[in-house]
Amino acid sequence: MISLFLRAVDLISKIAAILAGLMLIAAMLVVCEMIFLRYVFRAPTIWQTDFVVFSATAAMFLGAPYVLQTRGHVGVDVIEMALPSGPRRVLGIIGGILGLLFAVLMTFASAIFFHEAYVNEWRTATVAAITLWIPLLPLPVSFALLSLQYVAELIRRICGADEARGHA
Repeated sequence: MISLFLRAVDLISKIAAILAGLMLIAAMLVVCEMIFLRYVFRAPTIWQTDFVVFSATAAMFLGAPYVLQTRGHVGVDVIEMALPSGPRRVLGIIGGILGLLFAVLMTFASAIFFHEAYVNEWRTATVAAITLWIPLLPLPVSFALLSLQYVAELIRRICGADEARGHA
C-alpha cells in the first residue's frame, strides 16, 4: 500500500513536471511571437507579457515537486555528508518535516489568496485585465503536490529508501 502511494505521488510529480516544461515552451514561443509582432509589424502586444510571466511562474512552482523527488535542488550538504548515517538520517527527517510544514502552510495561504481572487473577481491591472484566479490556481495546486512529495520523501527516509521503494 505504501509503495502504491509512493509510485502515485512520483507519477503525479512527473506529470506536473511535464506540464511545467510545456508551459515554459509555450512561454518561449509567445516571447518569440511577441518580438516578431512588435518589431516586424509594429503591432501592440496586449496579453503576451501577462501570459509569459504567469506561465513561467506557474511552471516554476509546478516543477518543484519533481525537483524534490529527484533531489535536483541546490543544497549545501557539507554538514550532512560529514555525519554518520544515523544522524544524517535524523537530519534528513527533520529537514523533511520542516519542508512539509512550509509546503502545507503555503498550500493554505495560497488557497485563501486564490479563493479571495475568485470570489472578488480580481483582475490584473494590465490592459488585458486577466481574471486573476486563473494564474493563481497553480499556486495552491503546486504547493499541495509539493506537500504530497514531502510526505513521500519522509516515508522513504523513515522506512529506508530501498525498503520504501519495494526493494526490501
